[in-house]
Amino acid sequence: MKKKLFTCCLFVCSTIFVNGQYHTPVEKDYVAYLFAYFTGNAVEEEQVHYAISNDGYNYFALNGNKPVLASKDISSTGGVRDPHILRRHDDRAFYMVLTDMTSSKGWDSNRALILLKSDNLIDWASSVINIQQKYPNQESLKRVWAPQTVFDEKVKKYMVYWSMQHGDGPDIIYYAYANKDFTDLEGEPKPLFIPKNKKSCIDGDIIYKNGIYHLFYKTEGDGNGLKKAMTDDLTSGLWIEQPDYKQQTKEAVEGSSIFKLTNTDKYILMYDVYMKGSYQFCESCDLDQFHVIDQQIRMDFHPRHGSIIPITRKELQQLLTTYGTPKNYTYVPENNPVLEGYHADPEILYAEKTGKYYLYPTSDGYTGWAGDYFKVFSSENLEDWKAEGTILDLKKDVSWADRNAWAPAIIEKKVGKNKYKYYYYYTAAQKIGVAVADHPTGPFTDSGKPLVATKPAGIKGGQEIDPAVFHDSVSGKYYLYWGNGYGAVAELNDDMVSLNENTTKVITPDTTFREGFYVFYRKGTYYFLWSENDTRSEDYRVRYGTSKSPTGPIEIPENNLILTKNPELGIYGPGHNSVLQIPGKDEWYIVYHRFSRPNGIKMGEAAGYHREVCIDKMEFNADGSIKPVVPTL
Repeated sequence: MKKKLFTCCLFVCSTIFVNGQYHTPVEKDYVAYLFAYFTGNAVEEEQVHYAISNDGYNYFALNGNKPVLASKDISSTGGVRDPHILRRHDDRAFYMVLTDMTSSKGWDSNRALILLKSDNLIDWASSVINIQQKYPNQESLKRVWAPQTVFDEKVKKYMVYWSMQHGDGPDIIYYAYANKDFTDLEGEPKPLFIPKNKKSCIDGDIIYKNGIYHLFYKTEGDGNGLKKAMTDDLTSGLWIEQPDYKQQTKEAVEGSSIFKLTNTDKYILMYDVYMKGSYQFCESCDLDQFHVIDQQIRMDFHPRHGSIIPITRKELQQLLTTYGTPKNYTYVPENNPVLEGYHADPEILYAEKTGKYYLYPTSDGYTGWAGDYFKVFSSENLEDWKAEGTILDLKKDVSWADRNAWAPAIIEKKVGKNKYKYYYYYTAAQKIGVAVADHPTGPFTDSGKPLVATKPAGIKGGQEIDPAVFHDSVSGKYYLYWGNGYGAVAELNDDMVSLNENTTKVITPDTTFREGFYVFYRKGTYYFLWSENDTRSEDYRVRYGTSKSPTGPIEIPENNLILTKNPELGIYGPGHNSVLQIPGKDEWYIVYHRFSRPNGIKMGEAAGYHREVCIDKMEFNADGSIKPVVPTL
């Protein structure tokens, strides 16, 4: 354990999946912070409040600094204190735990804690757990203080831990696991941490980093400061205690909480300097040495014992919609990326059947592009996207391939009055397959065999990947395009799941072609877009050519580079696009992936499978040439 504790490790940001299906926001998805706190010792102040920050340094109270939860509705005492908020590791809920207490009845008056669960940070279901009533042999219990929650990686359960004092004994930090619904505790409370000196400890706060749990705690009645202990097994009872105090003041402190500043290697430790009615913030890169950063902190409220979590753009916007935008709070929304998480190779569809837009990306974030399933997202306005779930799982739904699910394409075909079919072309194991559905979100049924599995005549290198499908409104025919290292086209048969024999044609535009054909038609011209360079390169980018036919030849205009990196905005590797025309309008958008911001450019080759999906406007000059697209945030 000591070797683990003192080995210097690099922080690696990764996507977490449960059974490969549930997405947890990765670090780059977080755009702000939520601070949950209470405000004082009066009954009306012992309630949950919220504040937000864009940067982790400047905080603004939400809801006019009025409570966001009424204590009388969730507590047995009429007051709550010490809110600790946590995002589930699989992003399926948020948990909050509270001390069920009002100080007006005395510091030794409470016997309960509160568990809360929410899907949206706004609506909370709560349960009161009275320790003295729930468990036997608790007659001497005097107080139940400052609960918190941590995910125990060893048993894959959520541990709730808090301090209790019995009789004249010391305050001890106990734990119990929460049940599956986070409405109750399982088993009897057991000691989590007892200092070697057997003195009191309260206000435990645990952060997990590189396989080690770091516990910050207050030495109640024994220095009134913050110390730290470490373990790699929460229930082992084996802790390494550090002798020094971590607070950077001589004043008495309590209620510590530590959080990581997103997209940095910095951590912020904050604590309640309760005798002075103030809060202090400190910064560290190693969770060991801290320095005060109070001069960088701004708050338009006075918090007591709270906690902070990072939140996504969607979560921030929902909080602002519910509680109002604080005065003097400035937030410039970044609408790119349009999807949270790692996604690439986006295909976009407007479905006449539903009147909605749909995005079909590669599920990214897997080393070596090892994803094995496809998801779909829907939107009514191209800004707010709803995850509609997995539409094709190679391991479950495809008999001929189970790996490398890449670069899908889709088309809607009207097959009768008010009836439509959806043909979904995709890459699996470096071959191209097709699945069919009656709805844009599936369920999709695979054809049972690859549609393209061999190279065209005369082609020796490259891969059979990256399909694109196009309906030629002039001839009424449907075409499939594909290729990496070469570009090919073939006419689709009426069944849309087979190729018209002997129509395959190689139409590689020039030496800049790498992959990712996309074809559309506008005002008598067929436009061919493709990606240049390797997707792991910051110079991955989009060029175009034109033709008088959907099968070429392709003419290369001057200045045909239309999408490339923008280092000033931290945008690198934009490519592998699709194109959307707003129905009935000469209004066009390009949909593409780029390196994840802001850390993608630092990942090396891994940037090529940690990508995110963006949408920007695409415009044309009077002669029909495409104007260079300005990639934006």
